[in-house]
Amino acid sequence: MIKGANVALADLSDSVGSVIVSLGWVSPTGEGDADVSVLLLDANGKVRSDGDFYFYNHPVAADGSVQLLGKTPTADGSEDRISFDLTAVPSGIDRIVVAASRYGEARFGELEDVRITLADAAGACLLRFAVDDADSVTAVIFGELYRRGDGWKFRAVGQGYETGLAGLATDFGVDIEDDAATETEAALDGAEADKQADAAAPAPAGTPVRQTALGAIPAPRPPEGEAGEPRKPAARPRTAKKKVTLPRTVKKTLAENDSWKSARLFPVSVLKSDRDREMRATSVLLSVMAQVPEFSRRLTAGFGAPAGRMETFTEVSLPHGDSPRRPDGVIRVERAGKLWTALVETKTNGNALKADQVQAYMDIAARRGYEAVITLTNDVALEGSPLVDVKIDKRRKHKVALWHLSWAEVAHQAQMLIRHEGVGNAAHAWLLQELLHYLQHENSGCHGFQNMGPAWVPVRNGIDDETLCQGDARALEVVENWERLIRQVCLRLGGELGQKVLPVQRAKRGTDPKERRDRLADQLCLDGRLQAELRIDGTPGVLTVSADLRTGKLRTGIDIPAPEQGYPLSWAKRLVRRLAEAPADLHVETLVDSEAAGPRGTLERLRPEPADLLPKDNAKITGFRLSLLKSMGSGRGNAETGFIRSVDNAVHRFYTTVVVHLDTPTTRRTPSKERTAAE
Repeated sequence: MIKGANVALADLSDSVGSVIVSLGWVSPTGEGDADVSVLLLDANGKVRSDGDFYFYNHPVAADGSVQLLGKTPTADGSEDRISFDLTAVPSGIDRIVVAASRYGEARFGELEDVRITLADAAGACLLRFAVDDADSVTAVIFGELYRRGDGWKFRAVGQGYETGLAGLATDFGVDIEDDAATETEAALDGAEADKQADAAAPAPAGTPVRQTALGAIPAPRPPEGEAGEPRKPAARPRTAKKKVTLPRTVKKTLAENDSWKSARLFPVSVLKSDRDREMRATSVLLSVMAQVPEFSRRLTAGFGAPAGRMETFTEVSLPHGDSPRRPDGVIRVERAGKLWTALVETKTNGNALKADQVQAYMDIAARRGYEAVITLTNDVALEGSPLVDVKIDKRRKHKVALWHLSWAEVAHQAQMLIRHEGVGNAAHAWLLQELLHYLQHENSGCHGFQNMGPAWVPVRNGIDDETLCQGDARALEVVENWERLIRQVCLRLGGELGQKVLPVQRAKRGTDPKERRDRLADQLCLDGRLQAELRIDGTPGVLTVSADLRTGKLRTGIDIPAPEQGYPLSWAKRLVRRLAEAPADLHVETLVDSEAAGPRGTLERLRPEPADLLPKDNAKITGFRLSLLKSMGSGRGNAETGFIRSVDNAVHRFYTTVVVHLDTPTTRRTPSKERTAAE
């Protein structure tokens, strides 16, 4: 689309009751991001109340009409997705504005490929609009959905705001409190809430503490007043009620001795077979989804499901040819008299999906008018690499979407809600806690990705004896499983920290995922290394992970930039002081702008002599590289001595013993603000 153009959604698709809007951009430097926001406007072009303004601290509408789904990594950047249930939008709303804003001194001109796309519930892209002239602005209205008669239309807007999100929100009637007394009172209320939260749920040292109430809008800093005149307090919207999260501290037990175990809502000790595990896991998950709407929306909104009354079923029998089929579960959601339905097929304990079984469920869903088939296994789906090959009958008028979830993703969403973001009430938090306990139990079979595959041992042997050749399909299989492992590591670490941790995919724009993996597989054959990068919000650099299959060593590391001011010796001393509690075998290397390598040494040797980090030739210091080495597991499975567990432990150890001690760049936001970044 071009700027100012509009189109009726009904002309693009037969099914536009639910749409997914994605805002995307690329940061050439790998740093910087933007935040999406949505405003629901009445016939006067204003919000009816502050509740019609949705952003990172107010992401979901109670009626399910709007849900900010968060950021998703793409091949060359990131996308921020928003789910709209247009059938649930209140009748008093005429227009929906979709915008994004940057923070601090950042401008949209520093980003590339700024665009908005709109897809239907099945994920099919309907339109795309590129914003090309947003150079010096800090906020942009990308587009808007508006009513015309009984339908909806989309307009490509591309209007910029130099006053940032606060100015944009004010223009549309959001109540921004800038009175000093009000601001002081809000700050005191927030401080008291933080005290209570700290008392109830103390976080480990170095772990970011997140707000669950509606926080401050990141507006540009007001200018200084006339001589001696103080700045006006920063603008902020009104605060919302605090959600319920479970305390991190363990309550004192009344048990007579330590061997007694608490009664659990979902016991796992009786599970004896894979079939038992599948049936129990499906029933446990679907029952919690039906009772905790905050949780179920996290899992199904991206699949096009509306927010409404949800009912879930197990042990369902559906006719199919000579014999009926029995999917593991069915999800039915009712909204405004309309039904959204999905069949659910689950696998546990590392069992793989069967293509013919999934194909049969797709055929049944198409015949019976189901919107989706959802598969749920320990495996992690990759872009461009489906878990099962299923033929879609394009002649059918009713289209069925095939979606996949990993048990690790389910556990991650539960942990994010009960530990960091909060849910509506204590009962919901307790239900999620019981679900999480069940999923994490060793007998549940729901442990996420846990096998590097049959190609793992042959590839390792081929690297050892130098017989592995480029183009070997087994190397590609190992690369794909390595990517699955890294995505799972990101989920687990993100659940602990309360923020999204995303793998960085460095590839040229438009590169096919398979082409990228083929290139990585060839590189594995040449140097015997598997490498990955993780971006964690609030850290000064990208965390790198390297597995050297020739030496059997895992290396975790991070490059931190040199400060812009001060003296090199002061930088070195300060870095060593901040790493006082880091492991003594931490490797520290000085990065310089010359061809010669900079000084390096272990932290144990550098502690008494930080000056040893300074280059002898007075080369300019550009940063420091910190890294830890450890032996990697050899087994392909998830045993204590296996490769998967060793990678997970290495990343966790490096973050908790090294990264938490580093400075957060001043250009980043405070930990109370949730965002993610990806190349």
